[in-house]
Amino acid sequence: MININFVPEDYLQNSESQRTNLMYLLLLAIVMIALGASFMTIKIRQKALIAKEKIVNTKMTQAQESIKKFEALQAKRKIMLKTALTTAELIEPVPRSILLASLTNNLPTGVSLLRLNLIQKQPKNTNSAVATSKYNQEQAKKNASQEDSQSPSAIAQNPEKFLETHMDIEGIAPSDLQVAAYIEQLCDSSLLDNVALVESKEHKIEDTTFRQFKLTAMLRKTVHLSDQDIEKIRAKGQNVARSF
Repeated sequence: MININFVPEDYLQNSESQRTNLMYLLLLAIVMIALGASFMTIKIRQKALIAKEKIVNTKMTQAQESIKKFEALQAKRKIMLKTALTTAELIEPVPRSILLASLTNNLPTGVSLLRLNLIQKQPKNTNSAVATSKYNQEQAKKNASQEDSQSPSAIAQNPEKFLETHMDIEGIAPSDLQVAAYIEQLCDSSLLDNVALVESKEHKIEDTTFRQFKLTAMLRKTVHLSDQDIEKIRAKGQNVARSF
């Protein structure tokens, strides 16, 4: 039996072409949807990364500010420490323990200290005082050249540097001979100047009579002790302590 196809070939070709075009369009749509989804995913990730970057940058900025503040505090701390050390050196050029050891080392036999009072104050005038020690007499000419640096304007600019350390010394001695010997020892000291006797009076406790004396002195302005000088004073103080 012969099959007869009544559908025109042009119609069949057009139908196949339409199906092919429809498939291409469908594939193109799928590809475009996939590309759009990928683009949206990339955009979302990019926004998330930008947000994280902003957070990281904010934290880094805060960390840098904290580091700068810490460095500034460290710099201020170093300046404050340097200023404190400089001020301490200017105000107290000789440690009090060394000064007390020097006063104790020069005590004659039988003499004892009762009280030591240190007072720091501005000088009343800029005239150099009369040197009372052999050391100061030898340095008188050298110190005379430093008088110009102690003008009122210099004192106003650096008041700590020109502070004078005055001392009130009280003690007891068997007789005035020991008091005079002690004053002579202090006058020969390289630390002290203007040693003077204020009072020496007889004092009696039970059957013992002794002299109670008061001295004034001033720490020499230009004194600078080396480590060797300090060690010598300490060693001498230890020897004196052992001898009692």
